[in-house]
Amino acid sequence: MRSLFIYRGRRIRLNDRYIIFRTMTAIALILFLTMLVIGYWPNLSRINYQTASWPFIQSLPWTLTPIIVSIITTIIVMTAGFVAWTYWFADSYKQLQHIQKIARMFFDNNWYETQKVESGGFFKDLSKGKTKEKVRYFPRVYYRRSHGLIHINVEVVMSSYQDQLLTLESKLESGLYCELVDKMLHDSFVEYVLLYDTLANRITIDQVTCENGAMRLMDDVYWKYDSLPHMLIAGGTGGGKTYFILTLINALVKTNAKLTILDPKNADLADLATVLPDVHSKKEDMLAALDAFYAEMMARNDQMKQMDGYKTGENYAYLGLPAHFLIFDEYVAFMDMLGRDAIQVMNKLKQIVMLGRQSGFFLILACQRPDAKYLGDGIRDQFMFRVALGRMSEMGYAMMFGEQNKDYFNKPIKGRGYVDTGGSVISEFYTPLVPKSFDFLSEINGEDNLE
Repeated sequence: MRSLFIYRGRRIRLNDRYIIFRTMTAIALILFLTMLVIGYWPNLSRINYQTASWPFIQSLPWTLTPIIVSIITTIIVMTAGFVAWTYWFADSYKQLQHIQKIARMFFDNNWYETQKVESGGFFKDLSKGKTKEKVRYFPRVYYRRSHGLIHINVEVVMSSYQDQLLTLESKLESGLYCELVDKMLHDSFVEYVLLYDTLANRITIDQVTCENGAMRLMDDVYWKYDSLPHMLIAGGTGGGKTYFILTLINALVKTNAKLTILDPKNADLADLATVLPDVHSKKEDMLAALDAFYAEMMARNDQMKQMDGYKTGENYAYLGLPAHFLIFDEYVAFMDMLGRDAIQVMNKLKQIVMLGRQSGFFLILACQRPDAKYLGDGIRDQFMFRVALGRMSEMGYAMMFGEQNKDYFNKPIKGRGYVDTGGSVISEFYTPLVPKSFDFLSEINGEDNLE
């Protein structure tokens, strides 16, 4: 019984497919009639409605001027009001627009039930032989906006269109120009949660923080590495991948975390060697650093069980131990360079992604495209947080997120892409903004995080 009192939002009905027109028409009619009463008030005030006769009413000085003034005033006010509504009260207008689109979607796809009824004439007992369709049942659909999210609850009904109601993700995303962030089935309803105006949730680099095993990357997007370990980043040149990795590093060095950074191309990340101790770009050094990272993880797994306060089910943070991140740029390119040694590296990475969560050893792997050649044997599936930046092919998105019923759109915005935060729901993503004047080396060096 408790579920009966849950507020799901405004119910959408079939006639809401004209809600904007009906709203504007109703306001215009009220305004027109109000102006008409004001214009004719001198005549209306002279009428005694109890004793007045029709000849007396006709004898009053009625003119067309109030009608013309009322029409012109209504047109001007409604035009200015509509512009103000869509500009200064855009959220209110968008809500009605969304409701109208959803109602039209149900109408156009015939996701409702009808019955044929006889159209009655003047004499009800005489059948005209004519029938018309009447809506017998329209599914319960609710729309609600809260904290920048749109919640659409659709009743699950045992009907011919039930399968369509359970898979509305693509239609809602493209039709409402929003991004799906969650989908839940509960209380005989499927709830679609969409993020509206994703770009408005973008944050700046100084707002990226790490607290309680979670890193804030957007207003409502967190990488919860303690519970969803390991991050996979993909993206071509110019997509903002390097700046995103540097942003992650800048946030992590402000914590007590240890960082091991590998840059096989000896590019931007390699420059961090001047301010951080464990940065490598040569093949032999990178292999040695990877071995050391793996050995330290295995050693901590054994040591944790011997520590005072150890408790089954608790992780490294419970014991006050620091996290250790292996940040690996251009991973696929490095593996191609290794040749036969690539198999040993893959075996170590597989152990790290399988065992690292409990002991606090995490991977941040970046590449242009996550080819299965070097991310096979279930390794790719262990990366619970995935980010694809810039322009990618359909095959690239499939490699990154698996087969999804989703339309991917490209926008010419640097640092824009898609993210899976661990729930297999792909949503639009924007990396934190970095001012042109921001100097990563100076910022990182100034945090006094060197060991």
